[in-house]
Amino acid sequence: MKLGFIYAGQGSQTVGMGKDFYEAYPEFKAVFDNAKVDFDLKECCFNGPAEMLNETKYTQPCMVAFAVGVTKILKNKGIVPAMAAGLSLGEYSALNAAGVLKDEQVIELVAFRGKAMQEAVQGRDCKMIAVLNLDRDKIKEACEKAHQELKDEEYNIAEPANFNCPGQITVSGDAKAVDRAGELMLAAGAKRIIPVKVSGPFHTSLMKPAGDALKERFKGEEFGEMQFPVLFNTLGGEKKDSDTIPELLERQVQSSVYFEDSIKYMADNGIDAIVEIGPGKALSKFVKKTVPDMPCYNVEKAEDVDVLCEALGI
Repeated sequence: MKLGFIYAGQGSQTVGMGKDFYEAYPEFKAVFDNAKVDFDLKECCFNGPAEMLNETKYTQPCMVAFAVGVTKILKNKGIVPAMAAGLSLGEYSALNAAGVLKDEQVIELVAFRGKAMQEAVQGRDCKMIAVLNLDRDKIKEACEKAHQELKDEEYNIAEPANFNCPGQITVSGDAKAVDRAGELMLAAGAKRIIPVKVSGPFHTSLMKPAGDALKERFKGEEFGEMQFPVLFNTLGGEKKDSDTIPELLERQVQSSVYFEDSIKYMADNGIDAIVEIGPGKALSKFVKKTVPDMPCYNVEKAEDVDVLCEALGI
């Protein structure tokens, strides 16, 4: 059976995440004990408080450490993917699974990324919304129209951020522009507009300072050879020979995420079942809406490992 791994992104974190894995699996414990970050990663994950865990600069290394640990558990049981993808931050976990980024390296790298993203728009009034049941073109048109209406104002950015699954696309940017774009999208036929709790306008051009910071950081990073295909957020599929991983990661932080396209790519390229790694089941819901017949498993608790092994006949 050809498995596709998908890794959860920021927003799925929850206090208590990883504690059961830490107590049950030495390889998971080693990842958390060896993580080189400037805060108590175990305390933040296991006990919170939620306000701290939800801060971008803490969320990102916590989420990736969780993913690295679970991936090692599964690998030790002979469960490895033929292909992987991750939602936003989860892309780094996918690259770790594929051997591109080493365990301690990827945690340090996303800790840097989280700080850069948090600092990119410090003090700016930003917002994200989820748009239900409106096609991509109409959403893009509404964002551009809102931008044009507010072009004489200093804060006028509204852009599509995440193409999650059919009928669910997020838009982010400056609060006033996003609100206006939302009004235009409702007028264009959107079923509903839902505010999304995030700490920044991720995957929009407002993240360019973070992209620039990552570009500099990547000059000193070593990237390994990819052991299996990783599907990149900005492409919705595999990279071309002309693409480089550092360039794609730099673009990713300030560009739209085509996760729906990545799920379709897996289904169209021989993946028989998908395993979501991370707290929550948000990505599995995206899979069910995108390719309803695709079997999908979740690994968010220690007990889920045994369930997955049984399902796979291991």
